[in-house]
Amino acid sequence: MQRNILEYLEHTVQKYPDKTAFANESEGMTFQEVYQTSRSIGTCLSRKGYGGEPVVIYMKKHPHMIAAFWGVVYSGCFYVPMDEEMPEFRIELIFQNLHPRAVICDESTAGKVKEISGFDGEVLMYDEISVCPSDDALLADVRSRAIDTDPVYIVFTSGSTGVPKGVVGCHRAVIDYVENLMEVLQVTDESVFANQTPLYFDACLKELFASLKCGATTYLVPKQLFMFPVKLVEFLNEYKINSVCWVVSALTMISSMKTFDKVVPKYLHTVAFGSEVFPIKQFNLWRKTLPDARFINLYGPTEATGMSCYYVVDREFEETDVIPIGRPFKNTEILLLDENDRIPPQGEPGEMCIRGTALTFGYYNNEEKTDEVFVQNPLNHSYHELIYRTGDIGKLNERGELVFISRKDYQIKHMGHRIELGEIEVHVNRIEGIHSACCIYDKETEKIVLFYTGETEVKELVVALRKKLPRYMIPNHVYALEEMPLTANGKIDRVKLNQLNDEKKRRQ
Repeated sequence: MQRNILEYLEHTVQKYPDKTAFANESEGMTFQEVYQTSRSIGTCLSRKGYGGEPVVIYMKKHPHMIAAFWGVVYSGCFYVPMDEEMPEFRIELIFQNLHPRAVICDESTAGKVKEISGFDGEVLMYDEISVCPSDDALLADVRSRAIDTDPVYIVFTSGSTGVPKGVVGCHRAVIDYVENLMEVLQVTDESVFANQTPLYFDACLKELFASLKCGATTYLVPKQLFMFPVKLVEFLNEYKINSVCWVVSALTMISSMKTFDKVVPKYLHTVAFGSEVFPIKQFNLWRKTLPDARFINLYGPTEATGMSCYYVVDREFEETDVIPIGRPFKNTEILLLDENDRIPPQGEPGEMCIRGTALTFGYYNNEEKTDEVFVQNPLNHSYHELIYRTGDIGKLNERGELVFISRKDYQIKHMGHRIELGEIEVHVNRIEGIHSACCIYDKETEKIVLFYTGETEVKELVVALRKKLPRYMIPNHVYALEEMPLTANGKIDRVKLNQLNDEKKRRQ
């Protein structure tokens, strides 16, 4: 039985030692180089007395950063990925939560880490520890004491308050996730992935473990290309990318800008997407452009090790439809619970709650927040069993497939009616000339506020919505933006939209 994620690397390096595992547009690392480098880093950390604790990896996005991940795991520690582009205040909050004794840096971050308030740990330079002679006996001793519930990583989410929360993932959960995901995506040694998200989010695990387990190759896409869709697709073609696992906004950015009229991603055969609802109008543009590709909708929170559900698109969808999130991975169950913690009737909505080995250990050094969402299964009165309350509302459709409806936070009471803000967004996204849309609710003024990007004028949009929606669902304020603000991992940034709304109120 597999107990450690490093067994993936150790198996694959025997089969494909000289094949590129991870690369950017200028530099790559073979599986042999990743293996040797990570064992060197693991040896160095172990000799210095680090073990069973968080080690921060604060580097620029690069294949070396990935090798450092596995090096930390070899030492029996768990890695905490950070990025040179992260805001200083966020970095300081994370360090205050972790109190790390060691940080691995490169030349771009070494000076910055020394300026972090309250940090008095050791700064380890990647270039130095990556060439440390590996000690096989030492690493074997570390492995002999490891178990599959040891942590692998801590990744920080922002949370609704903007205060980062460190989610602790373990080997057992990651292994289950990888085995399920690779089967669903049908990854082979011929798969070539393009990584879209920063390496400090768990979303990157899809590509990283596709390489480790299956001998696939992962290219790190330069961040700036996501502002230039034609150049982005040209990048995919240059490196013969055949598989992507991207957030929806990255895909719609390409299709909504009429990129396919100029260039087509000709090697793509697997398109997995998630994190947001895919507007059907944009999704159908992708399917029309790539009629032979497999499209897979993925759903899951960081607190349940990345992804928990999948749906392989197997039919046509009209613009009034919603793409299901399908069914849970093996060894995972999604419970729909109503306001009374009971299972609602077929077709009725409920909060999606997750049970199984996919659950992480909750939030590092934050027992209070952990206990708020990792709770006793209310359907089980016989023994201790945790479930994770996602805060997402879903239902089963007539086919028995799970369908995401909205965030619990985005369900509002307006003019005496219960409204899902996501339902308004779906209608907006169907209108010709709209690229993206997001609704927020101003609790202070009790107004619905819509932000959108596209060529359609505000007046035209409001007229179109009045033909589609009841009066109580028509946004009170509508603003056109040149560009939709996005979070670091590509989701629509609702915090910034709320700030923008506050600014507009002050000017009025």
